[in-house]
Amino acid sequence: MRQIIAMGGGGFSMEPENPLLDRYILEQSSKKRPKICFIGTASGDADSYIERFYDFFRKEDCDPSHLSLFKPQTRDIKKFIMEQDILYVGGGNTKNLIALWREWGLDIAIRHAYDNGTVLSGISAGSLCWFEDGVTDSYGDELEPISCLGLISGSNCPHYDGEEMRRPTYQRLIQENAINAGYAADDGVALHFVDEQLQKVVSSRPQASGYRVEKEKEVKLSTVYLGDEIKRLKDE
Repeated sequence: MRQIIAMGGGGFSMEPENPLLDRYILEQSSKKRPKICFIGTASGDADSYIERFYDFFRKEDCDPSHLSLFKPQTRDIKKFIMEQDILYVGGGNTKNLIALWREWGLDIAIRHAYDNGTVLSGISAGSLCWFEDGVTDSYGDELEPISCLGLISGSNCPHYDGEEMRRPTYQRLIQENAINAGYAADDGVALHFVDEQLQKVVSSRPQASGYRVEKEKEVKLSTVYLGDEIKRLKDE
């Protein structure tokens, strides 16, 4: 089973006091204590970002690590990646992420891990990168189309409710055929794909949603608020 969990926003970097999305990601691994690796390429492997990852995940039932392309811990990147149960890709500059991954062959290593059952996840750039294309601010202040890795068909737009111009720009680019139809996610929302098909949309915020966006319409997707889900399980 191949899994990708693409977050529009949220997680430890945006909601440090709200663990719902990050714990949901951990629960998708078949391992009792999964190995989870943070890849912060899009932020230039910012030390503060990596530290926040460890601050959260060291308290959870998992074995956290990180992979740096600026200060590599190993020469055998593929072997290191294949040993992980979950990859968690941080936000930042999507264009730089894709360029560096391809230069290092990390895109190929990640695809092998994905086919082997490693859960792929990420926020913002770490969401967008898995799709064919989408909308990004990687080139400067303006939002523009970008081609990505294509593990999932269609386009993606994170921060759908978090940045004023995301929604209208995403809709316009689809209407102009600059990018494919696809999926958008509010901050606090994760799109959970299994074998490249959308299986579930979950959120860490009660009113946040995911969307299917096509040329002629935007459809609000059924979204499960994880706070209610946890309460329901406790009551059963």
